[in-house]
Amino acid sequence: MRHIIPVISGKGGVGKSTVAANLAVALAQTGAKVALIDSDFYGPSVPTLFGGGKISVDHQGKLIPASKFGVKYISLGFFLENPDDAVIWRGPMFNKALSQMFADVSWGEVDYCVVDMPPGTGDAQLSLSQLVKLAGAVVVTTPQEVALADVRKAMNMLRKVNVDVLGVVENMAGFVAPDGTIHHIFGQGGGERLAHQFGVPMLASIPIDQHIRESGDNGEPIATRANGATSDAFKALALKVIEILDTKSQHDSGLRVIN
Repeated sequence: MRHIIPVISGKGGVGKSTVAANLAVALAQTGAKVALIDSDFYGPSVPTLFGGGKISVDHQGKLIPASKFGVKYISLGFFLENPDDAVIWRGPMFNKALSQMFADVSWGEVDYCVVDMPPGTGDAQLSLSQLVKLAGAVVVTTPQEVALADVRKAMNMLRKVNVDVLGVVENMAGFVAPDGTIHHIFGQGGGERLAHQFGVPMLASIPIDQHIRESGDNGEPIATRANGATSDAFKALALKVIEILDTKSQHDSGLRVIN
């Protein structure tokens, strides 16, 4: 895997999984080979967002991931007898399952691997940072302070484990009424302030859009749509991530040459 990109949030309910799914689809639309790992084991959302999917086993005993919209994806949700069953695991079981998501799946060649992380700053984040080399994290927040307070903790954690932050995505940034008036239901400018505080780019500002919810519930991420302001926002997000990673790779290569 060339670039592994965790999508993280400080708290649940900010749309992290929706951002991860749409980012993966938008990356695939550029012609890149894309994988999506749903490591939010306690609340796996990718099967719903992608309309299900089937996995199988190859001749070597490795899992063949589901594939849709140009994205190969795997989720613990595929292994639950009942999709409403709760996953009640301690840390070691979680860590083993996360490792298997990488080692026991036949991914083939992958340019970008998006990892939908559980919220918070616990075992999953630490395990992932120790398990694989991460290209950098995309941080998702909503504008209000109750979300920002937890995201700041998550970003400080990333610094401590030496994971770069590629930038901030502000979700639910505002609702555009039919008359064009923007209602900032969850506040305004929180993502921009967060990005400025940590010296990282503001990658995207995604509005509250009923079509995002409808698309996710129907198993077709909104980035699959040919046009539309919200679909275009996710496509622009993908292009920014690619640009940042390309620049980062060139910089790292230059450092190796100098040394």
